[in-house]
Amino acid sequence: MARTGRPKAELLLTDEERAALEGWVRRRSTSQAWALRCRIILACATGATNKDVAAQVGSTPQAVSRWRARFVEYRIAGLGDMPRSGGPRTVTDEQVAAVITKTLESTPKDATHWSTRSMAKQVGLSQSTVSRIWRAFGLQPHRSETFKLSTDPYFVDKVHDVVGLYLDPPERALVFCVDEKSQIQALDRSQPVLPMMPGVPERATHDYVRAGTTTLFAALEVATGKVIGSLHRQHRATEFKAFLRTLDKQVPAGLDIHLICDNYATHKTPAVKKWLLAHPRFHLHFTPTGSSWLNLVERWFAELTNKQLRRGVHKSVQALEKDIRDWIAAWNTDPRPYVWTKTADEILERLAGYLNRIPNSGH
Repeated sequence: MARTGRPKAELLLTDEERAALEGWVRRRSTSQAWALRCRIILACATGATNKDVAAQVGSTPQAVSRWRARFVEYRIAGLGDMPRSGGPRTVTDEQVAAVITKTLESTPKDATHWSTRSMAKQVGLSQSTVSRIWRAFGLQPHRSETFKLSTDPYFVDKVHDVVGLYLDPPERALVFCVDEKSQIQALDRSQPVLPMMPGVPERATHDYVRAGTTTLFAALEVATGKVIGSLHRQHRATEFKAFLRTLDKQVPAGLDIHLICDNYATHKTPAVKKWLLAHPRFHLHFTPTGSSWLNLVERWFAELTNKQLRRGVHKSVQALEKDIRDWIAAWNTDPRPYVWTKTADEILERLAGYLNRIPNSGH
């Protein structure tokens, strides 16, 4: 029986269009969204069905159908924002491509990044036109984020190990994410904090008086979100062993204990290894170096910082430690587990995509 359904729009490329699309795909500075649209059009030009193209480029048949139709009607311009009603276009595809290329591959002489004004002056377009082009292609030169690639030679194995514990925890065992938040400062403002009033936010002096520091050892139970915490004035293997003994007492004897922790030296001292040998139900799993994002307790530390520590005022270390203990107790009355959703393969595939876009990444 002949197949029925909506017929796909026929798509033929000129030599110039094919060269332009292939150039965008090869260029490492091309945004992922734009490169995907280019790959879709190139695959459609081979005569493949929308379903086959979707499987080939990792998209959906509906998305492939949409970009195919846009390209057939508007050519390369259709891969950006949909045309709007109004007067005829005054900005050509070549001008759009020039703005995108210059934004991605160059910087102005007097700044670290382009602004709409400096780019408009450089390319001879209006500021609003440059702004529309940037919005259409998701370009934000004013923004910058941080990242760090792990150089751990066992990175892949450790990712599979840690993520496996999140997604498929062992039976008759508890999985904890463990870390230390060291050098938590007891800070008192040099003048009293002015409370919030209608139309006026809370105000505090920019300077402060240090009253000492403490270290929080915390274990986040992955399944329930409950936290076991212990405060110490120092941050050594001795304190880490004491925290392990605390965990040993609070976890029922019939369960194994899997700890996800980082590669800090205090976790690997001979004294700690000797203690672990004497307590075989403990199993340590180390995250790759430079990969604290794999440890869910770091997310909990962020909540503690934002909700208790950053704007807290403490005249002594004892007052600081009391507030931390009270906050942990309040958290444990209604704990909220963090649910890990990405598989190890998904993480590694996304990382590979980033590496392909970084010149001289060495990977």
